[in-house]
Amino acid sequence: MAKFGLGVIGAGMGAKPHGLALQSLSDQIKVTGVYRRHREQLARFCETYGLPAADSFDAILADPETEAVLVLTPPNAREEIIAAAAKAGKAVLMEKPVERSLAAAERIVALCDAAGVKHGVIFQHRFRRASKLLAQAVAEGRYGALAAVHLVVPWWRPQQGYYDQPGRGTLAQDGGGVLITQAIHSLDLMLSLCGDVAAVTAMAATTRLHQMETEDFATAGLEFSNGAVGALMATTASFPGGPESLTLNFERASATLAAGTLTVRTMDGATIVEGEASEGGGGADPMAFPFDWHAAQITEFAEAVRAGRQPLSNGHTALKVHRLIDALMRSASEGRRVEV
Repeated sequence: MAKFGLGVIGAGMGAKPHGLALQSLSDQIKVTGVYRRHREQLARFCETYGLPAADSFDAILADPETEAVLVLTPPNAREEIIAAAAKAGKAVLMEKPVERSLAAAERIVALCDAAGVKHGVIFQHRFRRASKLLAQAVAEGRYGALAAVHLVVPWWRPQQGYYDQPGRGTLAQDGGGVLITQAIHSLDLMLSLCGDVAAVTAMAATTRLHQMETEDFATAGLEFSNGAVGALMATTASFPGGPESLTLNFERASATLAAGTLTVRTMDGATIVEGEASEGGGGADPMAFPFDWHAAQITEFAEAVRAGRQPLSNGHTALKVHRLIDALMRSASEGRRVEV
């Protein structure tokens, strides 16, 4: 079977793990071209990862070998790109978040639906081995009903070199702070394992450690549709930054995902440890994590497109985490319980 043809749009800071992943997948994925407006940065990226540069976005769409595009631009520069790709009949795989606001994210998902193209969203935490093992256990009901959930994202981002960059931490470019830019990965993973959240009671703030428009700290109580309850804390003001941790308490066991490791403690005395220790990007270097999670997601996306099915992480699953973040921020702003 011919290699899957993938064009790449955008090649900024967040493109590094994608470049490494595409290098590792060269026997399965053919990059039909990479396009970025800044020509020097484009040339540097393509030279680093051995990928072909494209003269324009239109050239990538016009290439009959392009089956899909991977969109890595900031969230404020995506809607026209995705509309053009969808019109050309190309499947879309894009970095999170879908867009800056829930309404804009819904428009993008609707665009892909109307055009009949498959739409994937990068949430690589779902593709860690430990995450997949826990997802299987949950699907099987191995440990009984879920009772309580505890999510902590104790990350660090410095002012200098990160939040001082133009547009970083603003509503106009990013759409929000720690929730939509960093914790969104863990929130998406939580929803994929625990089911939908029905209501939230939240607080959000900007600590004295950062000068930014949006929040660098958020906490909330969560009420899940299945009757479980939960607690969330997410921040980029926890120096030097540590691994995110998601604990699920079931009827017969507790299970904790920390970075890339799953630890299960059953009530009959057994302890099970699976996965691999890894950096999670929680410190000052946001790209300090392995690229194999991205490679696994790109592979699954290509397989889904070829099979004519929706990818595991798609526009509609992404809208669930967008709706949760929207509810969290409304609750924090209005000082009340908000239904999702």
